[in-house]
Amino acid sequence: MTAAELRKLPENLAAIQQQMEGYARQYGLDCFPILYELVDPDQLHAIAACGGFPTRYPHWRWGMEYERLAKGYSYGLQKIYELVINNDPCYAYLLSSNALTDHKLVMAHVCGHCDFFKNNAWFSQTNRHMIDEMANHGNRIRRYMDRFGIGVVEDFIDACLSIEDLIDIHSPFIKRRDEPARYEFRDVVDDEPVETPSRPRFKAKSYMDEYINPRATGSAAAPPELQRVFPERPMRDVMLFVLENAPLGAWQRDVLSIVRDEAYYFAPQGQTKIMNEGWATYWHSTIMTRHGMEPGDLICYADHCSGTLAGSATRLNPYKLGVELFRDIEDRWNRGCHGEEFERCDDWETRRRWNTRAGEGRDKIFEVRRIHNDLTFIDEFLTLEFCQQHKLFQFGYNRDFDYYEIESRKFEQVKQQLLFNLTNMGRPLIDVIDGNYRNRGELYLQHHFNGVELKRDYAEDTLKALHRLWQRPVHIETSFADEAVVLSYNGRRLRMDKLSGASAAEIAED
Repeated sequence: MTAAELRKLPENLAAIQQQMEGYARQYGLDCFPILYELVDPDQLHAIAACGGFPTRYPHWRWGMEYERLAKGYSYGLQKIYELVINNDPCYAYLLSSNALTDHKLVMAHVCGHCDFFKNNAWFSQTNRHMIDEMANHGNRIRRYMDRFGIGVVEDFIDACLSIEDLIDIHSPFIKRRDEPARYEFRDVVDDEPVETPSRPRFKAKSYMDEYINPRATGSAAAPPELQRVFPERPMRDVMLFVLENAPLGAWQRDVLSIVRDEAYYFAPQGQTKIMNEGWATYWHSTIMTRHGMEPGDLICYADHCSGTLAGSATRLNPYKLGVELFRDIEDRWNRGCHGEEFERCDDWETRRRWNTRAGEGRDKIFEVRRIHNDLTFIDEFLTLEFCQQHKLFQFGYNRDFDYYEIESRKFEQVKQQLLFNLTNMGRPLIDVIDGNYRNRGELYLQHHFNGVELKRDYAEDTLKALHRLWQRPVHIETSFADEAVVLSYNGRRLRMDKLSGASAAEIAED
């Protein structure tokens, strides 16, 4: 049986797919071709454990995630209804045990996701054939495991994964360096390459470039007048800096580049979680309630939607916030509740009744879908009225009573906390400051402290993993207990020095 025949849906599901995609096109959704596969729960959990891909490089964490998902399903704590991959064509999975109502809902939901993947600007630089690339990554790493040993390669992957969040999520849209120099290893002085004996550079695909155009070895050190601090300016992409400058073997650089490429592929999903889920929920709700739902589907549909959109006392529901904000934008632009004249109005009753019958809501949400990510989405469209209507609040941890509690319902503070949690996908902002710290080849990083400390145990473990990659002492400047410090690891022990107003160069040597 061919792969195409294996992927072919039963006739009733194929008819539902055609029906749902037809409704989606009527509303203006523009999707990649969608290929569905009907899988059982065990298969779905295995795919979900690998980030939604049917094959990944071998690593113990996929098995750990599979166990978590499988046990949650068997205990009745969770259930995966849909899984969709940003790819062209778009791959999606249907759970074989679902009822027809669920299949309708999932297919309508997938249409929303696929339209978002194809048309949102933050996904425009992603690899649209990543399912093939993931398979290539897996094959390369399996060959390394056969050659060097499973334990050796897995341990190195662990070290790489510890810094997978230390990338520059905006670099795909900002030209920070010449593209041909992205993976070239050469000295640069005054933005000009140092003259070196010319070598021909052959055209090669990214995953073969390391072998066709290998890095030069045994080259003499640059003369003193050409030696300088690097990088010349703080560098946000820590993974790239390590990839280009750490003393790694060819297979190690290849593995690190694989982890980095996959981190960049998944980054837009972290940047648009609220919008993406809100957009898909908006369209499955619109399509199902207006076209796709029959009387017998009502109870099942309402039950599953209420579960998906339910609030929680401990976390924000991205489905709920996203869909309600899209609905609010559509309503406001339909009534003309925006612009200078509306903003100048300070009478609450007049603002509540405001309606110019502009009818621009649908066009506006398509525009929002095209250009925004979660951070700009919340910053631009979260309003005081929306916060009041949906009873949003700021919460925090009470150390005295050991539980989380409501700290404020003020609009400014609620919005500020949301924006803070979405900046850099909620990850700490860390730059490479010096790759030759104290002129000893040590790595010096700086954490942009914004009021929330690094988790001490996380920071220490990450430094240890980073030391394994850099193979020299590593340092990070941060803040603990409202005091500027430098946390260091030299391969034997961790150390914390207080800055006390001194510059980083004045920290005492070991």
